[in-house]
Amino acid sequence: MKVLIINGSPNKNGNTAIALKEMVKVFEAEGVQTETVCVGNLPVRGCIGCRGCRKSGKCVFDDIVNELAVKLEAADGLIVGSPVYYASANATLVAVLDRLFYSTGFDKTMKVGAAVAAARRGGISSTFDQLNKYFTISGMPVVSGQYWNGIHGCAAGEANEDGEGLQMMRTLARNAVFLMKSIELGKKQYGLPKKEERVSTNFIR
Repeated sequence: MKVLIINGSPNKNGNTAIALKEMVKVFEAEGVQTETVCVGNLPVRGCIGCRGCRKSGKCVFDDIVNELAVKLEAADGLIVGSPVYYASANATLVAVLDRLFYSTGFDKTMKVGAAVAAARRGGISSTFDQLNKYFTISGMPVVSGQYWNGIHGCAAGEANEDGEGLQMMRTLARNAVFLMKSIELGKKQYGLPKKEERVSTNFIR
């Protein structure tokens, strides 16, 4: 099993990284391969809605997004972590995810997804909700933990003092492993859910 981890923080060794590394410990102990990609300090532009990806099968801006697309297609799960600055995910991460999910045409059904947020104090819940929407629009089961997936700390390294937050990360990782393994067994016995032809309804007549 493989898990792709995207760290949206511009600080590779900040509090978001502490949360994600706590999950990696569990994944490795369970025999799950992980790859962490840091995107928070990259010069990534947002989606411009040109639909060029519908013709080429990839984003017209050939950067980290197209690299992540290959990794996501091969993965069984996706973990996304972000710092909280203004009650939302890091803008660079949002640009990456907008383009990644919009430009990739491969089926993401039953790849599991989980979001993690790191904050000094508030804004975790809104960031958590924002990131989960990428999974739910793509048929990806959202992994639950024991609370809303967040960790607290201001200065780099302070998240190591958040015992509850670290425990939440371990619980989340264990649940992700269980869900991925369960889905793999289910696919072998039952296959993926039947899909109907997509119906698109416009609200302007």
